[in-house]
Amino acid sequence: MDWALILEWVIKSLILVMVLLAGFAYLTWYERKVLSRMQVRYGPNRAGKFGLLQPIADAVKLIFKEELTPHEAEKTLFIIAPIVTVVPAVIITATVPWGPSFEAFGRTINLYIANVDVGVLYVTAIASIAVYGIVLAGWSSNNKYAMMGGLRSSAQMISYELTLGLMFVTAILMGNSMSLVDIVEAQKGMWFGAIQPIGYLLFFVATLAEVNRHPFDMPEAEQELTAGYHTEYSGMKFALFFMAEYQKMIVVSMIGATLFLGGYREFWFLKDTFLSVDTAWFLGPLYLFAKVFILLGIMIWVRASWPRIRYDRLMSLGWKILIPLSLAVVFITAVGILLNNNWLILILSILAGLFAVVVINRDLRRKAYERA
Repeated sequence: MDWALILEWVIKSLILVMVLLAGFAYLTWYERKVLSRMQVRYGPNRAGKFGLLQPIADAVKLIFKEELTPHEAEKTLFIIAPIVTVVPAVIITATVPWGPSFEAFGRTINLYIANVDVGVLYVTAIASIAVYGIVLAGWSSNNKYAMMGGLRSSAQMISYELTLGLMFVTAILMGNSMSLVDIVEAQKGMWFGAIQPIGYLLFFVATLAEVNRHPFDMPEAEQELTAGYHTEYSGMKFALFFMAEYQKMIVVSMIGATLFLGGYREFWFLKDTFLSVDTAWFLGPLYLFAKVFILLGIMIWVRASWPRIRYDRLMSLGWKILIPLSLAVVFITAVGILLNNNWLILILSILAGLFAVVVINRDLRRKAYERA
């Protein structure tokens, strides 16, 4: 038994968990600061310099907040549901590479926990588990509003997981591998997001729906469901749902950056320069952090800018627009790879995206005319 390898796994796992926990805490601060600037108001500014201690103050408040359990609730599932929701958000990152390998202590250190040959399937399988926690939370609460929120979430996540899965297929086709490490290395010449921008846009929209972020946060529609599946939760049990949402934001940003934005690799025009990760391995985690930071900022920007859409239109968008467009993108990508022509992939996918926009605009105009 290689004890050094086991110690390496333990250290990397602890680092990953600590980064995710700290990232969750300060992502809430980041979001509140960005939203306050966009809405021309003050954000957190009382607890510590620039409000940096606000996440700690929130954690202390939730720890000491009274926890209530409904008398008629299914108590075992009521307690387990938040755990089932938050655990996949942590372990899904095991196959995501943070940087290239390097030599240290007479060993080759890999900046990932596991390089699974079917890493993409691992990600999709683990991501699908989180929906169980949300559905169980709604059902076990014995609350009609919570139950409705859980059902909405299951229908929404299943619908948009189809688009998400097809975009995984697109990345697999372009990378010619299911290993996330191989997919990152395949983007050494050009990011897949530059070759297939519509594919990445579909991936981004699907992930917003997958993590119940605005404008797809219908399972938490306060004006209809008084908070949705977590209506009956309080204290640390509510904090776990809160943690799961923000950790999943970080995780899907990491996966999106890995599949379409080069992962830990530098911009393609910096290849073979002193800023390349092949020259300086420690730049890999910095590049990945920068990409995740920008993607999280875009998610927050969407929340500040877009109204929440109606639930029937949300489902129609997923089934009538995104899935057919995703199938078209996969077909275009396969044809472009077969003909070894990246320009064909780029041009045809943009045309398919523009056609989808025309269809959406025509449908909205027709419905507005019928109401008039």
